[in-house]
Amino acid sequence: MELLQLFKEFIRQERLFAPGDRLLVAVSGGLDSVVLCDLCFQAGLTFSIAHCNFQLRGSESDRDQALVAGLAQQYKVPFFLQAFDTRDYAGEKGLSLQLAARELRYNWFYNIVDDPANAHALIVAAHHLDDNIETSAMNFFRGTGIAGLRGMLPLQERIARPLLFARRQELLAYAQERGLRWAEDSSNQETKYTRNYFRHTILPLVEVKFPGAEKQLAAGLQRYRDIEIIYDEAIRAKKKKLLQPHGKEWRMPVALLLQTRAVSTVLFELCKDFGFSAAQNGDIQSLLKAQTGKYVSSPTHRIIKTRQWLLVAAVANEASSAILIEEDEREVVFPGGRLRLTSKPQTGLRPDSDPNKALLSADSFHFPLLLRPWKEGDYFYPLGMNKKKKIARFLIDQKLSATEKENVWVLESDKKIIWVVGRRINERCKITSSSGMVREFVLETPKV
Repeated sequence: MELLQLFKEFIRQERLFAPGDRLLVAVSGGLDSVVLCDLCFQAGLTFSIAHCNFQLRGSESDRDQALVAGLAQQYKVPFFLQAFDTRDYAGEKGLSLQLAARELRYNWFYNIVDDPANAHALIVAAHHLDDNIETSAMNFFRGTGIAGLRGMLPLQERIARPLLFARRQELLAYAQERGLRWAEDSSNQETKYTRNYFRHTILPLVEVKFPGAEKQLAAGLQRYRDIEIIYDEAIRAKKKKLLQPHGKEWRMPVALLLQTRAVSTVLFELCKDFGFSAAQNGDIQSLLKAQTGKYVSSPTHRIIKTRQWLLVAAVANEASSAILIEEDEREVVFPGGRLRLTSKPQTGLRPDSDPNKALLSADSFHFPLLLRPWKEGDYFYPLGMNKKKKIARFLIDQKLSATEKENVWVLESDKKIIWVVGRRINERCKITSSSGMVREFVLETPKV
């Protein structure tokens, strides 16, 4: 079957777009995008052409722009052109030239598509099967999951890739047969770029040792795509069973997780949407057998171990109100009042019965301290008790109202609560006859 028919069939099979959709075709002027343009025209699709001049290759950049402008005239389609100062943008953003160019072009493409006056349904890119083989191989060596191994999808994030079925040699044969003109980008031969290194060095070497390797890699792309579908279905079932909403929080049953096969992978999938990275997965798994109160934090959430659950709670409010206290600070103002800090030697001092005063052995904790609102899962050893107690239970025993509970703060040292502020100190931090220096914290509350 000729390339045009395969092109039409791939679009139909993948349901990339409807016949009447207006498409924004990204055209660099190279072989791939020139062929894509001609196929769109021959297939009778409605499209516009968009070209970026990144001003990185001097006269070559201007040559490419002129060639693509000529294509728009030839096919009688709307032409969008944008020049970028890519080097300045890369410097401002701290990006490589490649990443800067990618960010610039796709931001611009989306702006065009999002503009109601243009009425474009999708961005259409000229990525082909060789590109996808390279992408899969690069992702494998970088370290990736199933999504990385299956490479680019035919339709993803409003970007359609109707050439993913075709090898580059097929595109070249089509262009030669049709007498198409395209521009060769000299930078495509520079192996300092990762993709070019794989294209010109790594994959040819693999092909020497394993003839037909690229065909096998190409066949694997579809298998990985199918595997991802099955994997996602399995993960959705696991999430339904293991990730349970609980008020403003989520909870995961420890006992069921301990019985779960491939628990490391399952935990990663359960937690990644809460901002936890793959590097934290081992710490999260360790929580399953950790003491109550232990936790792992992401930029947005905290996973806290309780006796039966791993609780997932947002920390946005905590992060915005928490106060870090350094050793040399003498006064801290917070929503609950004012804390005054002093240091004195142990000279016959005894624990003070005033709940607004905390006398703590200086060698039982270290700075910096964290002053923050209490949260579910917090616990401490109340003065006078040798057993730990959840703060939630402690506050119930204190007969606090719901509003009063919301206004309780704790003082924390290295994830250990040393004082429920204005309520009770930690038994393990109390002063004794053997204490050296004593840290005194005095709470002053606003007068009503």
